[in-house]
Formats: sequence, structure tokens, C-alpha cells
Amino acid sequence: MVTAVLTSPLDVLRTRLQTDYYQTQVKPKSTPNLQQIRPSFYRSSMLHFRETFDILFTIHRVEGWRGLFKGLGPSLTGVVPASAVKFYTYGNCKRLFPELLGCEKDSTLVHALSAACAGIATGSATNPIWVVKTRLQLDKAGARRYKGSLDCTKQILQQEGPKGFYRGLTASYLGTIETTLHLAMYERFKAIISRKVDLEGDGEPSQFVQGLAMSGASGLSKLCACLIAYPHEVIRTRLRQAPMADGRQKYTGIIQCARLILKEEGMMALYGGLTAHLLRTVPSAAITLGTYELVLKVLEGR
Repeated sequence: MVTAVLTSPLDVLRTRLQTDYYQTQVKPKSTPNLQQIRPSFYRSSMLHFRETFDILFTIHRVEGWRGLFKGLGPSLTGVVPASAVKFYTYGNCKRLFPELLGCEKDSTLVHALSAACAGIATGSATNPIWVVKTRLQLDKAGARRYKGSLDCTKQILQQEGPKGFYRGLTASYLGTIETTLHLAMYERFKAIISRKVDLEGDGEPSQFVQGLAMSGASGLSKLCACLIAYPHEVIRTRLRQAPMADGRQKYTGIIQCARLILKEEGMMALYGGLTAHLLRTVPSAAITLGTYELVLKVLEGR
């Protein structure tokens, strides 16, 4: 919950960079040049990095400090059950799969399948919360559609029905690739670190070293997973967008969404908000899994 509060501005920033709602107001000068001359990967990366912080300052200037914390209510509501479901499923699957599959408990297959199950369970259980959060974060200051979380929930239910709360769920399932890569690589990195560093001591220094090592392994594995699987984040955000003025959905499915983004905006659009995403999720993953491992060790000891 502390992480959700501290990283809320980066979460709002990431969501807005992932969508096409704010592009016309962010890039009025650069767009014509980009249409005439296709920039190099290096130039595109620099523009993306500069754009990230331009939008951050624009949010504060136009909407005030409250704009940096849009969607925080749903984030705080969802972060606890999401973490609980994720780690409960992952921990129990790690115990069940070795018996069911007849393989070693620390094998990559067990870690990958456990992570996939955790991702699917978490996405299914918490998708409605993230739909509301996304809609609130994309709400424009001058033409607000939603008064708050409850009003957003009410409008979605009235206009789109219960299935409106599950928009982007298929992209969330696709996102289990990231969860699988993250946790499978984390277990590998943890095993490597365990051989290099004494993590089994009972003194305070060893507990500190253990927490630091686990956090480092988690942060590194999350970075690798994000770089590989990031486009699903952009697709998921766009599928969760509010309907257009005429009530139609611009994006209707994973394939249609990906094709339309590539056609209208190019490959770089699939990595919109990557800088803000990495700044937010890598430290968050490091803190979360490092804490998770330490709490498990303390509880097992007692």
C-alpha cells in the first residue's frame, strides 16, 4: 500500500502514455516532423524519455497535485487482494505441482506453471478494480466523465453491463507471460545468489544480506520480464479505455488493437510509458518480493 501511494504519479503517467487520449495535447510540435522523417531508434528513445517527464509536469500544472493521484482509491483497494491472491496461488502451486507432475520442487517448469496460475488467478479476481482505476486516470480535467470510483463503477454497469468490468482481461491473461518470466527468472537468480552468498545464517547481518540479495534478484528479473513482455500493458490499457463519444469502443480485441496501433502510430507506440513503468515496477517488485521472503523466513522460524 505504501508503494502504491509513493508511485501513484508514475502510475498515472504510465497509463496516459500507454493510451492515445493525450497524444494531440502532448506532441503538437513533434508530430509533423515525425511524419516527414522516421526517427532512428536512439532519437525515438530520447523523445520518449523527454515526453515522459513533460507529461508529468503538465499533469501537475493543469490538474494540480490531485491529478497525480487519480485512481489511487482503486489502487489501494486492489493492491492488497491482488498481492494476497498472487502469492497464495504461487506458494501453494509450488507445493502441489511437484507431486502432480512428479518432478523436482525447484525445477523451472514448476516455477513457470505456478507463476502462470498466479497471474491468471490475480487477473480474474481483480480486473474490475483495474478497469475503474484506468478510467479514472484517463479522465480529462476539462471534460470529466466520472466524479469518483463509485460513479465510475455505476456508469460502467449502466452503459456496458457487468462484462464492462472485464475489458482487457484477455490481455491480462497474455500478461501472465510477464509474471511467469519474472517469477521463474527470480527463482533462478535466487538460486545463483544463494550459492554465492551465505543466506542461511541466523544473525542480523545475514538477514539484511538476505533481504538485499532477494530484492536485487527480484528487481533484475522484473526488469528483464518487463522489457520482453511490455506491449501487452499498452494493449490492456487501451482495451480498458472508456467508449468514444458515440458509445463505440475503438479497441475491441487484442489482435485488432495491436494492428490498429501499428497502423496509426508505429511500433514505438507499443512501448509508450515504458520509462514510467520501469521506474515504478522494478523498485516495487524488489521491495515486495524481498519483504515476502523475509516475512516467510520469520514466520517459519516461529
